[in-house]
Amino acid sequence: MTDPVPANTRALEDGIVRDLSGRMTYGGYLELDRLLNAQHPVSVPEHHDELLFIIQHQTTELWLKLVLHELRSACEWLRGDNLGAALKAIARVKHIQKTLTEQWSVLATLTPHEYAQFRGFLGHASGFQSGQYRCVEFILGNKNAGMLPVFDGEPEMRAQLEELLDAPSLYDEFLAYLSRHGYAVPAEVLERDVRVAHTFCAELVPLFREIYEDAEKHWSAYETCEELVDLEDNFQLWRFRHLRTVQRTIGLKTGTGGSSGVSFLHRALDLTFFPELFAVRTEIGR
Repeated sequence: MTDPVPANTRALEDGIVRDLSGRMTYGGYLELDRLLNAQHPVSVPEHHDELLFIIQHQTTELWLKLVLHELRSACEWLRGDNLGAALKAIARVKHIQKTLTEQWSVLATLTPHEYAQFRGFLGHASGFQSGQYRCVEFILGNKNAGMLPVFDGEPEMRAQLEELLDAPSLYDEFLAYLSRHGYAVPAEVLERDVRVAHTFCAELVPLFREIYEDAEKHWSAYETCEELVDLEDNFQLWRFRHLRTVQRTIGLKTGTGGSSGVSFLHRALDLTFFPELFAVRTEIGR
């Protein structure tokens, strides 16, 4: 006779595996021993809120790893004319972006006084030095070779950035896709130096106007344009939320990495990935 189940307790079903010796487990599969022991506060004495600061940035880096995984695949699928798979990857990235943006609300609970208790222990460590964030910027088109020396001390990350610097961006791949499918993409765009950031090309605007003004005829291209616009909007929202969180926490102090802080972040809002997709909106309906 089995013992009765106490009130307000869920009985375990007979089929639940209890003997896990020698078997794959949840913790083992996710390497939780390593993951949950990767938080090492440096403040002395250890400040309560430093754990929040560490976990916020570690989880961001994990999400950025997935964003890169999806965007690399999206580029590959576009090269292979597999637009459906590329759009699926971009859709997933958009959901990740929303999660990343919402995460700032957690860090925003860190008050200026609380952060000041351990900020000095961080030295020159700064989010500016996030290699994965720079990789995302590169693959979306904000190329900047001047960032490479920041990663001289991290050879693997520098190599990854150099690879993405030399490769076409997601936008480059989309424009090449359009060209292969009969759209009049200017040769100067298709043959441009992919090691530099894409800049506005007026000749692309009529092409996108044609797509937008007859969406049914150009549905695949139209849908992709709107997915890319969503991607950029989400990225700009993330940048803005970052700026506001920094301003809320340290005001106008310089960054730990040596930047001017809020004003440096504000200038990033002027950077754009897909300028023609926004410029065409002025022309539609004229």
